Amino acid sequence: MKDISVSPFTLVFQHAGLLSAAAIMNAVILTAVLSAGNSGMYASTRMLYTLACDGKAPRIFSKLSKGGVPRNALYATTVIAGLCFLSSMFGNQTVYLWLLNTSGMTGFIAWLGIAISHYRFRRGYVLQGNDLNDLPYRSGFFPLGPIFAFVLCLIITLGQNYEAFLKDTIDWGGVAATYIGIPLFLVIWFGYKLAKGTRFVRYSEMKFPEPF
Repeated sequence: MKDISVSPFTLVFQHAGLLSAAAIMNAVILTAVLSAGNSGMYASTRMLYTLACDGKAPRIFSKLSKGGVPRNALYATTVIAGLCFLSSMFGNQTVYLWLLNTSGMTGFIAWLGIAISHYRFRRGYVLQGNDLNDLPYRSGFFPLGPIFAFVLCLIITLGQNYEAFLKDTIDWGGVAATYIGIPLFLVIWFGYKLAKGTRFVRYSEMKFPEPF
């Protein structure tokens, strides 16, 4: 197999002489890719729209069309996604790989935040005297669940490119490309805290809407 861009399933069907099956497999893969891209476009557009409605992004992205579509947010997301795709065609895909690694890293950082939020929510809810039976859903294995998720995500996040440190000479370029999402997240996070003056919320200060 000389071309890594060829699907192994397609390659097997081709060598077996089943060209029609190979074409069908290509169609299935293309459909899955388009579906994933459509889901990402929808989620990104709605996320930008929600941030604008909450005052955390320019208000222009909060405008809706007559059909209830956040067109400005959709246009901005489409342009950025298109530019990211075009970056894969230039510079030996260096910029594209950096963007890909950044998005992947932020995904793990988001799950770290979810694990922390789940743990602190349950602790604060109980410490304020609320009954867990009032919740419409309770995740099992608490607190082991969020703790396990946090530790596992942390190991995966920090160990994504551990091989770069095992060589005689550390590949700093590869390290930067892999972990660039961490400093970007910290800069944005601390920048927001400084700009908005937010602070750490204690368990006793948490506010829970009633009823759930």
